[in-house]
Amino acid sequence: MADTPSPSSAPGTRRYVPIADHGLIGDLRTVALVGTDGTIDWYCCPSFDSPSVFAAVLDAEKGGCFELAAADEAARTKQFYFPDTNVLITRFFTEDGVGEVQDFMPVCGDDGEAERHRLIRRTVCVRGTVRFRARVAPRFGYGADPHTVRVQGHLALFESARSALALTATAPLETEGPDVRADFKLTEGESAVFALDQVGGEVAPRRCARAEADEQFAATVAYWRRWIAQSRYRGRWREMVHRSALTLKLLTYAPTGAIVAAPTTSLPERIGGERNWDYRYVWVRDAAFAVYALLRLGFTGEAAAFMRFLTRHISPGDGRATGPLQIMYGIDGRTDLPERELTHLEGHQGSAPVRVGNAAADQLQLDIYGALIDSIYLYDKWAEPISSAQWDDVCALVDWVCEHWDQPDEGVWETRGGRRNFLYSRLMCWVAVERAVRLANRRGLPADLPRWQRARDAIYRRIMDRGWSERRGAFVQYEGGDVLDAAVLMMPLAKFIAPTDPKWLSTLDALTEDLVSDSLVYRYDPRTSPDGLRGEEGTFSICSFWYVEALTRAGRLDEARLAFEKMLTYANHLGLFAEEIGRTGEQQGNFPQAFTHLSLISAAYNLDRALG
Repeated sequence: MADTPSPSSAPGTRRYVPIADHGLIGDLRTVALVGTDGTIDWYCCPSFDSPSVFAAVLDAEKGGCFELAAADEAARTKQFYFPDTNVLITRFFTEDGVGEVQDFMPVCGDDGEAERHRLIRRTVCVRGTVRFRARVAPRFGYGADPHTVRVQGHLALFESARSALALTATAPLETEGPDVRADFKLTEGESAVFALDQVGGEVAPRRCARAEADEQFAATVAYWRRWIAQSRYRGRWREMVHRSALTLKLLTYAPTGAIVAAPTTSLPERIGGERNWDYRYVWVRDAAFAVYALLRLGFTGEAAAFMRFLTRHISPGDGRATGPLQIMYGIDGRTDLPERELTHLEGHQGSAPVRVGNAAADQLQLDIYGALIDSIYLYDKWAEPISSAQWDDVCALVDWVCEHWDQPDEGVWETRGGRRNFLYSRLMCWVAVERAVRLANRRGLPADLPRWQRARDAIYRRIMDRGWSERRGAFVQYEGGDVLDAAVLMMPLAKFIAPTDPKWLSTLDALTEDLVSDSLVYRYDPRTSPDGLRGEEGTFSICSFWYVEALTRAGRLDEARLAFEKMLTYANHLGLFAEEIGRTGEQQGNFPQAFTHLSLISAAYNLDRALG
């Protein structure tokens, strides 16, 4: 649990809470980030990729926030999840008593209530007496859209040209410019409730009384406990694995089954740097990892929903593939994700630019074919057989890969430094063809097997001939080069090479020497492999978990377990990971990141099994 002083929340004095000092709540359509000081710093409504309402994490002055904290500025805080749920508790320890804020979003079905996106903040005094203060300061449209506010008793209505929010509270509300505030005192056993709803159309403002908040709290706790009870994982790292699973569920968009890469945009990979991207979309690359992790834990419904998203929006659909697949999609399957900069926002701790949309959607990244077809292969093997129409799509995709696998591309790391013949792209093209051959043979499905096998073998020979550097004694980032890249850690994980092959063990030693720092793994060195961007970055957490798996499969179990346990110490106080870890252990990049938690689950599962 975090144990920190609560910073001053007076207007204009609160600056930035570190990325790691946040918890996550959500309703399977959107999420909110809650700081350890009780402030909601990030909230997009009604969906993950909607314009923000609260974005203080990107601009402390202009972004907007929802403060709710003990009025005692010297109060200490601790934050934890209600056990086995995504209900977040922030506790405040003052001289006169102990209070807590219970944050959650009720998970609704497809009825009209789901469109309310109700966010409930229940404040309770558990010991003594505690004075609280609240300030609700929405800034619609990423802080660019003006709004009006009206207060009528315990109801406040915030309205902009494009959206509206209603705040109901059991404490008296008063306006403060474009904001609303409340000051109140609770004694032991007393509570106050704040509920924030999206309103408009058929969704009207509705008061949230204490009794309703109590009922919704109990229902939300029950929902999450029922869900996590489906997990089949009983290994050594149950708490961390289940927190990762609960986080992945929060990153799921229920209407389509999509899983976003992260729920935030532009949290910097390095404070003050320009490596700031919008991750609120669905990457095809995540597909195999998501399906693998979900099925391993027993969440077949989520895996099936994600497969339906892939089939509906990503596969050719007509049995013909005439061009490369797009690498990422909107949560509703849309393909148009134009990138632009929000110059009016200063960025987290001044880390501009703030970007929305993602220009990498237009890149050629051949590795996504391997991720997609591997996910289909795994689903067919562990869940249910794919349909004849899905097999037609697989055949079309594999035929396309057979024709185009030897092109240069932007690669797995979405470099903006030009296309190269990346080894990882070749590896995953091999995976695409090899898994399709396996699936055809196991199911007896029709396929042009002689052509596929020729392509598979040609890719293998190309990697072994041109992806190996005699000078480095290692497989390298791109053909003809000597630069190392942590993406090659996937070679034994994808079953391209035996995990104890001498060439692979030599590669593993070279990666350990060049890219590993106290179990943390850099994905590559931008100084020796320019990527078109300025500045350095932290270690890449997914690569650190890949490293654990590679050590595990090589039989180096003591090293693997130590690296895994070390990696867990870099999680935040709730067990959450961003994309990267900085030089002094701080979380960097968008938060929390699905890829990191997916790879944690995979590493834990395989290491646990190897340890016996």
